[in-house]
Amino acid sequence: MNPYPLLKQTQRQRVSDGQKVSILDGCDAANRLLFLALPQLGDFDSLEYAWWLQRDVERLREAKLTIRAVGIGDRPSGEKFCAYTGFSPDWLFVDPTAELHRQLGLYSGLSLKLPVLSSSQNAWLNLMLMCAGVGSPGTLAEVFRGYRGDRNAPQLIHDDEVVKAAPLPTFKGSFFKLAGGTGFQRPFELATLRLRNMTEVLGNWKTYVPDAAHMTQRGGTFLFDRDGSLLYEHRDRGILGFAANMSDPLSFLLTEINSK
Repeated sequence: MNPYPLLKQTQRQRVSDGQKVSILDGCDAANRLLFLALPQLGDFDSLEYAWWLQRDVERLREAKLTIRAVGIGDRPSGEKFCAYTGFSPDWLFVDPTAELHRQLGLYSGLSLKLPVLSSSQNAWLNLMLMCAGVGSPGTLAEVFRGYRGDRNAPQLIHDDEVVKAAPLPTFKGSFFKLAGGTGFQRPFELATLRLRNMTEVLGNWKTYVPDAAHMTQRGGTFLFDRDGSLLYEHRDRGILGFAANMSDPLSFLLTEINSK
């Protein structure tokens, strides 16, 4: 089912000005619309997805792609997310209870419930199990890929970039040459980016995750044509599964752009 009519009638708080408006406000003339239902804004997937979009932001702007996203959190978490990732606060809306994710039929994640635990504690239990691959297919393989490297993925860190990822000491991106060369994702390169994201979130946990009960909720990606026709969709099945091709998460989008 095409979710465009649902999105068109949905209102949420916009991060840039705090106004509750249609999440597709200003999208009527868009040639192509990319809509992201992001998990918790402090989630690995949300931060990493935003990093990939920021990496290709100029190319996406040249293609006149319109982007809108709804993330689980409140306005302060949205502001922190945008400040850290560079994602535009004009594009981001927040949904504190993940209601839209449920309406879209997105995977809510593992949902084991122990009666002796609170909803937040159960969410933590389920999240830890998902990180171990339970109810989250592909997660462990994706974690290992971050350490192992991937010759089918692009280089992620420039040689002259200064890398800060506590508790590691600051170092230059050229260090990764020692792990295998240049021009592809080297061993530990993606793991370093994920460590940097984890350090950011853990240092600002209450801001990024105002309600831990929704930590297991997964997201989805939807690409629409000018008339609202659905061109592409991906529904996340687990943690670190926000794209069909994690080696190049935007390959579906850049292929569509290049075909026009």
